[in-house]
Amino acid sequence: MTANARWQDVIAGNLAAASVPGFKRQEISFASIADAVSGAASRPMLRATAVTSFRPGELRPTGSPTDVALEGDGFFTIRLPDGSEAYTRDGEWHVNAEGVLVTKQGFPVLGETGPIQLDRDTSAPLTIGADGQIRQGAENKGALRIMAFNDPRLLTSASGGCFLARDPKLAGGPVATPLVRQGFLEGANTSAVMEMAGLLSAMRAFEASQRIVQAQDERMGRAIQEIANPV
Repeated sequence: MTANARWQDVIAGNLAAASVPGFKRQEISFASIADAVSGAASRPMLRATAVTSFRPGELRPTGSPTDVALEGDGFFTIRLPDGSEAYTRDGEWHVNAEGVLVTKQGFPVLGETGPIQLDRDTSAPLTIGADGQIRQGAENKGALRIMAFNDPRLLTSASGGCFLARDPKLAGGPVATPLVRQGFLEGANTSAVMEMAGLLSAMRAFEASQRIVQAQDERMGRAIQEIANPV
């Protein structure tokens, strides 16, 4: 029942973020483990583990020059309020009052030399090339810092579709030949329909486990009653 409750929690999180660009769904896996009980033989238990699926989402056009999507591997790099870096596939950005390219949460988007600084007073068009190079008219504003990791499954999931590289076994570096699509966003790699179907399965499994527990409880009650009132 605990494992099934965890399954429902994961689905609820996927449902809540199904409309977030670049969101990567959590998938649940079950494994039988031994529960060592003092004075008794070990008994099997079911453990639920959530892992992130990095399957790419579908690209959809938006026409906005500050919207970008990645094809293939890699993550955009952003700076969090505490100064640390985070990684995301969500390219729904805008230019703030200071001319800095930021995420919808207001976090600066990082280039190879720091935050991307743009000129709000120019009418020159903003272009972001397939290689991540950013230009306003003929002026080069730097290149997006796009990172790849040896094992993305070791990234720590954070809020807002972001990931943190905290595992010491992670090794990362800039993507040599990124493929950036300006005017596009990557959709979440899940859907509300898919998650609702999974939620129904999880609820049925939880109810089945609950009925087993209730039946066992009733048997124990009858056994105790018979012991207390022998014929």
